[in-house]
Amino acid sequence: MKNVMNKQMKTPFSKLLIVGLLALVAIGCNKEEEVDTIPDVAFVPPSSAQFQGLREIALTDHIETVNFNAEDGLSFTSNDGTVLNIPANCLTLNGNLVTGEVELSFVDIFESGDMLPTNKPTMGLNSNGDKAMLITGGEFYIEVTKDGVPLDSGCVLQLLVPGENTGGADPEMILWKGIIDEKGDLTWDEVEPGTHNELFTEGETYIVFLDEFGWTNIDKFYNDPRPKTTLKVKAPEGFDYDNSAVYLSYDGEPNALAQLDTFDEQAGLFSEHYGQIPIGLKVHIIFATAEGDNWRYAIQGVTIAENDIYVFNLEDTQVDTHENMVAAINNLP
Repeated sequence: MKNVMNKQMKTPFSKLLIVGLLALVAIGCNKEEEVDTIPDVAFVPPSSAQFQGLREIALTDHIETVNFNAEDGLSFTSNDGTVLNIPANCLTLNGNLVTGEVELSFVDIFESGDMLPTNKPTMGLNSNGDKAMLITGGEFYIEVTKDGVPLDSGCVLQLLVPGENTGGADPEMILWKGIIDEKGDLTWDEVEPGTHNELFTEGETYIVFLDEFGWTNIDKFYNDPRPKTTLKVKAPEGFDYDNSAVYLSYDGEPNALAQLDTFDEQAGLFSEHYGQIPIGLKVHIIFATAEGDNWRYAIQGVTIAENDIYVFNLEDTQVDTHENMVAAINNLP
């Protein structure tokens, strides 16, 4: 009788235990289902204005300014050692001589890491009107204003550029004039030699004479005899020419930067559509865009293959400061 009673007591307890465990499992499953159904926050690419704004900040950070009297002229030395000489009584506005205090804004760029965020690549027009990469001895921007109004140069300006900034002065370099198109892209056009536009080398210094303000470049075309091809790059989903950019850093050429300057909306591909990239060339493809006040970018080392398409996914990118991205690009081989 005692044993029977024990069996009767144990049986209900076991069932209760099993039912309790099943209930806990059910609750746990429900909690997991609730977590799994919480939607992920969708990634939102930057707007065109955000991307262009970050580029403008990068360029503004490169501008050096100084005030001087127009009738006295100016000898200015930049942080990178470039010397700009503006003669006295040189500045005009609508053909009239300007006097009094004026302001110089000056930019010099030598490395690819600074060319990329400012969108100042070294792409020059060749004799066919196509764009090809240039090797630079320095990119320069000169502007003088009075009360915010841009002035003209009524005389010849002089630039003294340290060749040591780009590995030594190269006598094969020539002068180029910068043209900025409606998209904000800079293309270099060869300056016809003349009395007021000349480039010489003296030791390890470039001596430049100019007769107008704006963008000027000391450059020569990159030369590679290998067969050429067209390069295409697929950017992450949601990115196009308005809110991102793709550049090429050629291995061994720290003072140059090519840009993929067209975008196929239907295919979603950036392209260097002139067919000027040497097959077998080792390069680093750089995708760049904005992420708030920082940069989102990715770098991919490749050897150029004929008609190949290279792909960037969002998970390939990283977000970092302007300074860290510049350092990463300048440290490429």
